[in-house]
Amino acid sequence: MQVGIVGKPNVGKSTFFSALTLAPAQIAAYPFTTIEANKGVGYVRTKCPHLIKGVPCKPKNAHCENGVRYVPIELLDVAGLVPDAHKGKGLGNKFLDDLRQAHALIHIVDASGATDSAGNIVDKGSHDPIQDVEFLQKEVAYWIYSIIGKGFDKIARQARLAGKKIEHILHEKLTGLIISEAMIVAGMRNAELDQDPTHWKEDDILNFSFELLKVSKPMIIAANKFDIAPPEMIKKLIATGERVIPTAADYELTLRRAAKASLIEYSPGADSIKITSPEKLNELQKSALGKISDWLKTNKSTGVQDCLEKAVFDMLNLMVVYPVEDETKWTDKDGNVLPDAYLMPKGSTAKDLAFKVHTDFGENFIRAIDAKTHMTLGASHVLNDGDVIKIVART
Repeated sequence: MQVGIVGKPNVGKSTFFSALTLAPAQIAAYPFTTIEANKGVGYVRTKCPHLIKGVPCKPKNAHCENGVRYVPIELLDVAGLVPDAHKGKGLGNKFLDDLRQAHALIHIVDASGATDSAGNIVDKGSHDPIQDVEFLQKEVAYWIYSIIGKGFDKIARQARLAGKKIEHILHEKLTGLIISEAMIVAGMRNAELDQDPTHWKEDDILNFSFELLKVSKPMIIAANKFDIAPPEMIKKLIATGERVIPTAADYELTLRRAAKASLIEYSPGADSIKITSPEKLNELQKSALGKISDWLKTNKSTGVQDCLEKAVFDMLNLMVVYPVEDETKWTDKDGNVLPDAYLMPKGSTAKDLAFKVHTDFGENFIRAIDAKTHMTLGASHVLNDGDVIKIVART
């Protein structure tokens, strides 16, 4: 599962990425700082079941702090996008190609209005961020359109003559973009297309591309630079009806770095900090942390962690499930309590989890056991968020 961090140049994408991952990324106040895509791992929070068991967990693929499990998610920070990127302007072709494997997008917008459409620094409030929301959606949709539209008349005629469903053919064409047939059908329905694809005009295909973007690569808007943005800019973004979360990525990055250096106590997404080593701070650092602390009291969080979790849990509709080998002790074969936490789509079954753990488990599935209730579960049993599950398979 991969979440892409996108936006025009110089809006704080790499700062946002670094805040979530603490991975090194080149950050500077000029366009196209990022050329090669940066990959890293962020974490989403969920309540850890070890609190129910009453014994500490020992995670392998994440960590747990004070009963909060941090589950990994792959993040991708790509090159900045500018208008007409789908035509190759700027680093457009590379940007769009890097997004093929993304399941959801976090669009970083400069809510302060201090960067123009190309990412150049301008006076605060002089650029309308609504334009950035619209142009990025347009660029990605036109990219999808360019793939679908190439030779479409021919494949539409072939589909009708062969009696094949157009969604099946389009799925083959779009398979590299992680777009399922179900998504294609949903996009067609939302675009209200004629059932006969030979009747589709260019405008129909373009409209379908916009609808397909919404269902296949859902997007959340991070209204970044919230700490310096004019309030009316934030209100305008929220009024668009898009999913919008105000964020202050530079504050979040400062806090996470300070916490890593053991200068403060801070949990991602928290509304407060505690300075633990004031003697190690100079006056400038104390002043900066004091300013951020006061800002958090008013605004409750920097929004960065909230943004990722909204993307994962709400847009992608994922949940967390814990497979174990011993359903009584909730351990693996080495005695580690709740070693793994898997992100899975809501509605996943016990057999889906078996395949997630290992293909052999899925193919040789016998039954599953709910470690909380000790009930036996069939292959089609729908799992719930936070379930602890043992898979029983033929050996």
